[in-house]
Amino acid sequence: MSPSSLSVRRHFSSLKDPRRRHRQRHRLLSVVVIALCAVIAGSNTWQQVEAFGRKRRDWLAGFLDLPDGTPSHDTFERLFDRLDPVALQRCLLGWVQAATGELKIDHIAIDGKTLRHSGSPTRGLGALHLVSAWATKHSLSLGQVAVDDKSNEITAIPQLLELLELKGALVTIDAIGCQKEIAKKVVEGGGDYVLTVKGNQEHLRDDIEAAVLKAINEGAKGKDYLTYETEEDGHGRHEKRHYTVINDPEGIRNQEAWQKLTVIGVCYRERTEKGETSEETVYFIGSRKMSAKRYGQALRDHWQIENGLHWHLDMTFREDANRVQQRTEAANFSLLRKMALSLLKRNPTKQSIDVKRLMAALDPVFLAEILIGSQNLEKA
Repeated sequence: MSPSSLSVRRHFSSLKDPRRRHRQRHRLLSVVVIALCAVIAGSNTWQQVEAFGRKRRDWLAGFLDLPDGTPSHDTFERLFDRLDPVALQRCLLGWVQAATGELKIDHIAIDGKTLRHSGSPTRGLGALHLVSAWATKHSLSLGQVAVDDKSNEITAIPQLLELLELKGALVTIDAIGCQKEIAKKVVEGGGDYVLTVKGNQEHLRDDIEAAVLKAINEGAKGKDYLTYETEEDGHGRHEKRHYTVINDPEGIRNQEAWQKLTVIGVCYRERTEKGETSEETVYFIGSRKMSAKRYGQALRDHWQIENGLHWHLDMTFREDANRVQQRTEAANFSLLRKMALSLLKRNPTKQSIDVKRLMAALDPVFLAEILIGSQNLEKA
């Protein structure tokens, strides 16, 4: 079964070629697909992508049109610097979702990451910062938006939410996303939110703290507030967490300004490592009535975007070492990495992502399995 079984052309039929017709030596579809295959198979730079294309030309020609051979790294650079990131994202997501099958997205974690070497101090160019959405249960990238050089994540998050299917999903965002307009955007999209609260919203953190203390001191446990505790050991540390959640809270100033705010809560964390103990208290708001345990799980699962996505982008795909400085090109290359990681994670082979990439480079049959997806293989 070859990658053509996924009807590659159908997924990319809407992608507009930004090049002039007389300069289109290589088909747009071929350039994009070769790039994704190369990244899956261990390529971290355009030069490596070119090398992959040349070495795997015969295999690629089995499902792509390559009348003039495979592109040079300059061709990849120029084309990906001109492709519309949003349009490319839609096409790649369509392909990935076809490979992974129909999935119910229950939890979406949103967080930002800076591509450290994508800036140029001599040109006055800061490093590119991308905000990404990650389906925690399925280890699937759902989209990304670049933060404007003169802005921050507060303006990028609403743009990302517009690209996502939010109906029925629980969206978790850290403190920078604790904004009234962002909460409204999630609810209007048919989702629910859990937002971490710090000092960026006037009175909100103080009001939550006061309401929780009052409930604990005066209320009846199980009626006026809910609790959940965890205690675990791992990686040389002992960690305790205690969650307290209040449904239909009172005493929150301007509560009506936060669309569908029906829950407030606090997480107290105590960590002991190498004989030293540290403490942290995290406050949060939510729009969905759930148990303290489920809120605790949602807050813990949120960090899968850090451990399951950002860590691999840096350590496995060497994203921070990549020195692509053109904004669109860097964003599109990062998108290829995220799509490749999603496909690699969905493959059931019991190996690390690093090993899977090596296997994909050495074995075109295994690379085809990555591209097609295990569910489609079972139907073959």
